[in-house]
Amino acid sequence: MMGCSLIERSSFLSSSKVFLNCTSNNITSFQLKQTRFLVNPVLVPLEQRRVNLRKFAKAPVVAAISEDLIKAVQPDQKEKTVEFKVRAAVTVRKKNKEDFKETLVKHLDAFAEKIGRKVVLELISTEEDPKTKAPKKSSEAVLKDWSKKANVKADRVHYTAEFTVDSNFGVPGAITVTNKHQKEFFLESITIEGFACGPVHFPCNSWVQSKKDHPGKRIFFSNQPYLPSETPKGLKALREKELRDLRGNGKGVKKLSDRHYDFDVYNDLGNPDRGIDFARPTLGGESIPYPRRCRTGRVPTETDMTAESRVEKPLPMYVPRDEQFEESKMNTFSAGRFRAVLHNLLPQLKASISAYNRDINSFADIDSLYKEGLLLKLGLQEEILKNLPLPKIVSEIQETGEGLLKYETPKVVSKDKFAWLRDDEFARQALAGVNPVNIETLAAFPPVSKLDPEIYGPQESALKEEHIAGQLNGMTVQQALEENKLFIVDYHDIYLPFLDGINALDGRKSYATRTIFFLTPTGTLKPIAIELSLSHTTPRSRSKRVVTPPVDATTNWIWQLAKAHVCSNDAGVHQLVNHWLRTHASMEPFILAAHRQLSAMHPIFKLLDPHMRYTLEINALARQSLICADGVIESCFTPGRYCMEMSAAAYRSHWRFDKEGLPADLIRRGIAVPDPTQPHGLKLLIEDYPYASDGLLIWDAVENWVRTYVNRYYPNSSVICNDRELQCWYHESIHVGHADLSHEDWWPTLNTPDDLVSILTTIIWLASAQHAALNFGQYPYGGYVPNRPPLMRRLIPDENDPEYANFLANPQKYFLLALPSLLQATKFMAVVDNLSTHSPDEEYLGERQQPSTWSGDAEIIEAFFGFSAEIRRIEKEIDRRNADPSLKNRCGAGVLPYELLAPSSDPGVTCRGVPNSVSI
Repeated sequence: MMGCSLIERSSFLSSSKVFLNCTSNNITSFQLKQTRFLVNPVLVPLEQRRVNLRKFAKAPVVAAISEDLIKAVQPDQKEKTVEFKVRAAVTVRKKNKEDFKETLVKHLDAFAEKIGRKVVLELISTEEDPKTKAPKKSSEAVLKDWSKKANVKADRVHYTAEFTVDSNFGVPGAITVTNKHQKEFFLESITIEGFACGPVHFPCNSWVQSKKDHPGKRIFFSNQPYLPSETPKGLKALREKELRDLRGNGKGVKKLSDRHYDFDVYNDLGNPDRGIDFARPTLGGESIPYPRRCRTGRVPTETDMTAESRVEKPLPMYVPRDEQFEESKMNTFSAGRFRAVLHNLLPQLKASISAYNRDINSFADIDSLYKEGLLLKLGLQEEILKNLPLPKIVSEIQETGEGLLKYETPKVVSKDKFAWLRDDEFARQALAGVNPVNIETLAAFPPVSKLDPEIYGPQESALKEEHIAGQLNGMTVQQALEENKLFIVDYHDIYLPFLDGINALDGRKSYATRTIFFLTPTGTLKPIAIELSLSHTTPRSRSKRVVTPPVDATTNWIWQLAKAHVCSNDAGVHQLVNHWLRTHASMEPFILAAHRQLSAMHPIFKLLDPHMRYTLEINALARQSLICADGVIESCFTPGRYCMEMSAAAYRSHWRFDKEGLPADLIRRGIAVPDPTQPHGLKLLIEDYPYASDGLLIWDAVENWVRTYVNRYYPNSSVICNDRELQCWYHESIHVGHADLSHEDWWPTLNTPDDLVSILTTIIWLASAQHAALNFGQYPYGGYVPNRPPLMRRLIPDENDPEYANFLANPQKYFLLALPSLLQATKFMAVVDNLSTHSPDEEYLGERQQPSTWSGDAEIIEAFFGFSAEIRRIEKEIDRRNADPSLKNRCGAGVLPYELLAPSSDPGVTCRGVPNSVSI
């Protein structure tokens, strides 16, 4: 229902004061609420949208009016129907760049228009015909002037179509589109004008395939939201059919033009046909639990029937057609990939033409990547380049300049080149860096492992009171524990099961680390001990080692190496667990289930829609080149081939949906305690914790917006329980998408509006703010490799090691040899540079690029205005905090402001900005 109004377009209507009713005579209480508003496709102030309803006794019912139809309806003619015309304004988005084949097909389609192969539309009423019990339909209409506008140079092209309907048609609720051309086109929106209730808007935002590829008609619904039980009779069958079409039949190889959403396990990360070294276990199932991913249906590999064959770059991976990147996003992503190719290509060329030392020999080698670029750094002179079979485009860039081949100076060293060496900066990044979600309050000292001692050895820690007692500002260890002054970043249990495998890999060395921090009176953290553990199969004297802050030159370098190993552990857990698993992978089942079970006209689908944008595509690209065998993650991070198994181990033992919301996570980690007197109902034990304090502002804003939204459609629990689509979405998300953990008793129930608010707030938080906090600082913090080495290649020598003499003779060289090679470093830098980049079409929290998708309800529009205003207020508050000198974890000499949760951003690598979705 678009709402009703008095129509005063003609003298007849004005003088007769006839009330034109657009609605069915059978109006539900929910629909009656919505007749208070006349809603246009654009967002306008509420006071301009209010319409006063007047009741008229025995008023004749007229469904629609056309400007060329002025016919009085006499009382004795109420049963008589009249035909009239309504107009459709159709917006089609064009590609900016077309290849030769696309241009040729476009001209063929323009010619085909002239012989009747057109784009055909048909309106469907919300009402059903009382005689046939089928939905009322208009005559078919065709888009006009397609051939005339074939060469229009514009982002969007507008077409018109004209329908004939009769006065009993009712309100249009759906429209079908048949594409008889050869080529798909992107249908952005359709607006129907001429009905008495005002314009009816259909947000489409979808690729419409050719009839030869997909014979069925495409269905689009108006922007009026309906719960399943309140679906008008004329739309019920279409609502169900559209969902069946989106689910597919679960069979066959998916074509790129398909729109089928289905589940599968991660059985495509390896390529056993290349050899045993490229085989990887299936993630998902009883043996290795994992979330499900989007099904592609590819055939098995030749050597392993349980493994799905791979699609390698540059061939595209299947995701449902509407999930693929739009053009501006793809251009940004491709440009980043191109830069990565250049950055990776040149070091390999250099290594192939000379006996080049692939190690980083000095810190000047790293600095030169930002100052000189790789060409000069690697000494590739012009005459050498001319003799190499470089792609033409590389040669052209060499002639036009080297800007593309240089890295931007990472933010972490832009204000203070040596900040990364300081202990206070090492500790500050645990609270305000790219991975601020692992620090916990130390509940007991010494910490104890939860691993099975029969398999992994003694659970006791090597940490003793004497290691830290002298660093607690005169407090005893027990006092520090009781006053919540001790904190820990504990990577012992997640790394230890994999250490033997990791340390057997060529050029990989790792410990399972624990780091103890002390909260100083100024509110900053100080690292006071690092425990380095190896497998219990290692000689007992070397299996556990504790390193404390330095007292001389030798212990200073050992301390720096220990911190580097902690940072390497941190980089691995950040990427594999907190970033990939907890945002990318765990969100995918909820997205797949939403498309399969929630109609596009469902209010909750409309709420979630902007928070699902691009996630399936970026996850597919990750499976193709990042998390696969020999992919970027395995190449660049310490765990190597064990990366995804480590991610799966974290899913099995640590991931809980009920603890993924920010307040629950802070309480789980002991960083906060419930306190109803505090602004967010929580008291932070580290008051200056930028991630948590900024995050709570966003969490509350999202929760309030979601609560307003949910309460609008769900006044009580019975409506929640009886919403079949909603219950099927949540059930399928858990029992199919997270099937391996579906038996756990910690899954939240979905019985009340409060349950739904909590579930939706958690999902939106993970897709937006949580992902932003973990993603967009990757290059600003990790682009300077010594600050966060993604892998380490040397253990720390002790006095009995043959390498100890080399360490003493040249500790800087030993430190650099422990870092990634230059090739590994540049490959990693190129990738995180790409992943940290905002595209020009990014949609940020509090924004809607397609507001018409859910603008069928003016009350919700007004609530969203309030949410947007609150997000802008939060941004100003974050700016204020970053200028407050008392907040030493975000303000001070050489200290980076914490902007990762500042909602807005310009395109590029900015170290700020909260997009609505997991989109990169």
